[in-house]
Amino acid sequence: MSSKPTVLVVDDTPSNLDVLTGILQNDYQVKVAINGHIALKIATIQPQPDIILLDIMMPDIDGYQVCETLKSQPNTAHIPIIFVTAKIAPEDEVKGLELGAVDYLTKPITPAIALQRVKTQLALYDQQRTLYEKVKEQTSEINQGKLETLQSLGRAAEFKDNETGMHVKRMSHYCYILARSMGFNEQDAETLRDAAPMHDVGKIGIPDKVLLKPGKLDQEEWTIMQRHVEYGVEILGQFSDSKLMRMAIEVAQNHHEKWDGSGYPNGTSGQAIPLTARIAAVADVFDALTSERPYKAAWEVDRAVGLLVEEKGQHFDPDVVEHFEKNIDEILVIKERFKDE
Repeated sequence: MSSKPTVLVVDDTPSNLDVLTGILQNDYQVKVAINGHIALKIATIQPQPDIILLDIMMPDIDGYQVCETLKSQPNTAHIPIIFVTAKIAPEDEVKGLELGAVDYLTKPITPAIALQRVKTQLALYDQQRTLYEKVKEQTSEINQGKLETLQSLGRAAEFKDNETGMHVKRMSHYCYILARSMGFNEQDAETLRDAAPMHDVGKIGIPDKVLLKPGKLDQEEWTIMQRHVEYGVEILGQFSDSKLMRMAIEVAQNHHEKWDGSGYPNGTSGQAIPLTARIAAVADVFDALTSERPYKAAWEVDRAVGLLVEEKGQHFDPDVVEHFEKNIDEILVIKERFKDE
C-alpha cells in the first residue's frame, strides 16, 4: 500500500483533469471526479483523500456547494480544499474562504505553484493533527474530570430508567467505531464517544409513573415521554460553551428522529438529521435490543442486526447500518468488554 498522500481532483472538463493528474501523479496518489456528486461520494470512502482540488464552475452542483456540503459533515469537514478556477474576483475568493476552502489555484495551472500549494496545505494539516495530539495530552486530566461528571449525569438518567450504566458505555463506544468507519477524524470521533452518554439525560425530568410504566403508554403518556428530548437539550444547554456539549445537544435533540421523517420531536428526515444523531440512533437501538431489562429478555445479536437491516431507509440511515454490519466483530468486542454485571 502506497504511503503517498491522496489528492482528489474534481473538474467536469477531462482535459483539466489530465493536466492536474500529470502534475501530481509523481508525488501523490490521484483520484478524479467529473462532477460534484461523485466527489462527495469519493470523499467519504476509506481511505479518504488527504486534500481536494475543486473546480468551481461545474453543472448541477458547483464547487461552492460541494465545499459547503463537505464542511457541514464531521466525517469530511477536516479535508483541506483548494479551489481551482479561472474565476478569481476578490468577492469570489472571499466566498470560497468563508465556506472553508484553504487556498486558490488559478487556471491556466502553473505546475510548480500547484505542487507547492498542495505541499504547503498538507503540511499545515499535519501540523494541526500533531497540535491536537499535544493539546489532548496536556489537557487530559482536566478533560477527564469534566467527562466523568458528564458521564455520571448520563448514567443517572439510565439508572432512573431501570437500565445500567454499562448501556451508555457500550453505545458510546459503538458510536466511536461507527464514526471512525464513516470517516470522522480521531478528534471528532472521540468527541462523539464522549457526548453520546448524554443522549437520554432528559429522562431525569420524566415522572416515574410514565418512565417506569410496565405496559404500553397511552397517547398522553407518550407525549410526556417525548418531552425528555426537550428536557435534555435544556439541561445540556447550560454547558454549551464547548464542542463536546454542542455535539451532546445535537445528539440528544435528534437521536429519536427517523430517516423517513416519522420520528420525533421535529419529524426531520434523511441527511437533514445530523450524522452524529443518525449514528447514535443505530448504536442506541442495537444496545437496547441486545440488553436484558426487567420488562424484556435480551435479543440475540443476529436478530437485532436483522432488525437494523430491515429498518434501513425507514428508521435508520442505510449507510450507518452498512457500517455497523461491517464492524460487527469490533462492536461485539465492546459488548463483551462492558457487559452488564
